[in-house]
Amino acid sequence: MICISVTPASRTLAPADLLNASRQGDLIELCLDHFLKEPNVGELIRMVDKPILVSCRRPRDGGQWDGTEDERLQLLRSAIVAGPAYVELDLDIADRIPRFGETKRVISWTSLNRPLGSIDEIFEQCWKARADVVKVTWPTDDLDSAWPLLAAVTQTREVPVVGLGIGRSGLTFSLLARRYGSPWTYAALEKGMEAFEQQPTVFQLKEDYHWNDIDRKTHFLGVMGVGAAENTSAKVLNAAFRSLEKPIRCLPLVPGDMTRLTRMLAVMKINGMIVDPTFTGDISQLVTLPDDLARSGYADVLMQKSSGWTGVATLLPAVDLAGGDDGNRDWAGKGTVIVCGHSTLAKAAACYFSDKGAAMSLASPSDNSAMGAARAVSVRHIPWNGIHDVRADTLVIADAGIACGTQRGELNPSIIREKMHVVDLTAYPHESLFCDEARTRGARLIQPEAVFRRQMQLQFRLLAGRDLPLDALNDWNR
Repeated sequence: MICISVTPASRTLAPADLLNASRQGDLIELCLDHFLKEPNVGELIRMVDKPILVSCRRPRDGGQWDGTEDERLQLLRSAIVAGPAYVELDLDIADRIPRFGETKRVISWTSLNRPLGSIDEIFEQCWKARADVVKVTWPTDDLDSAWPLLAAVTQTREVPVVGLGIGRSGLTFSLLARRYGSPWTYAALEKGMEAFEQQPTVFQLKEDYHWNDIDRKTHFLGVMGVGAAENTSAKVLNAAFRSLEKPIRCLPLVPGDMTRLTRMLAVMKINGMIVDPTFTGDISQLVTLPDDLARSGYADVLMQKSSGWTGVATLLPAVDLAGGDDGNRDWAGKGTVIVCGHSTLAKAAACYFSDKGAAMSLASPSDNSAMGAARAVSVRHIPWNGIHDVRADTLVIADAGIACGTQRGELNPSIIREKMHVVDLTAYPHESLFCDEARTRGARLIQPEAVFRRQMQLQFRLLAGRDLPLDALNDWNR
């Protein structure tokens, strides 16, 4: 089930939120702590035909209750009398609110500051508090912190366990909990209505990740990173797998300790991953890169083989293919190329164009970092304040931190000249101001959308061994 958290502040608008949530979810959490004035819970419950879970959380548990503790307990007791399907009770107050009627008790334990290594003791206490369901909430900033929470909901226990992960890996936890049979997954009705920061929306679960299709037979493809490309790639690949009726879905991954990742991937039975171009972690601890990629350390497709994990780069070949759509197939190896940036992706771009035969230069707002990057990949470094003196045929802007402008540390768009090839990866797969400047100045812009389409085709061919269904790319930019 999907449990949609509804957080109305107004008693007048609350019925509309409940009605909208009832159309999308299987269970509705009515968060009483957000109301400015005490609501009539019984009246609200009767307005929808979906089961209601009532909660009223303190600030220390992530809620907004600003009254006294006695007032909160009285509100929860009154809410139980109204007959909701479930009531959430914090572990420390469970013995002060007795069971009433047919309302089931969700005994909750929350830590907003740190995860625990094990919840066995907490589960035992919740069980003694006559829980029908145990709920555990804690930060899940990366896979390491989500791992104990996942272990909690996947073990067979006398009482079912639900979890709520707060942070960047909250979506990861929600998808894995669905895969392993957790009673329900929490979601917000829409952006701006989250009960917790970065809580996934019901639309994200259903439309982007096809949550309803996930079960114990589902295999996951890892998508490493937290950038725009990670979200968009997952959306496209999920649509492709669904179109082909393959039981495979993408799982966003934010690794913590890279040395532990291999074991976690094995437990989750993940043998393939794609990597967001902006990912800054050191994948060399996980994969063995071929010689042509080892110089930069960049790869965006990782595959497990009998000898271990290996990496493949698809973004720069996709740039090459998209740039040749006008018939000029060997454009990448011609003339002078300037790569702006010092990231792993910037180094990979410098390697790619250099290997194609172009006269390669690299520059960055941080001259020291740029010199180190240029030295690592054996290309020429030029000072940031001198890039306008170089007459380039191709400009590649490869770091998300490089802004378009005339202030110190920014890249002045006057460097873009007529008929110059411009590759803008700063907001990939979307466009930035550099794209607008390239069009205005008559440059040959290699559109990020065209690059993304090419890259998705290359990645899907590598991972699935067949062509990407064209309909999977139809709505990626919505």
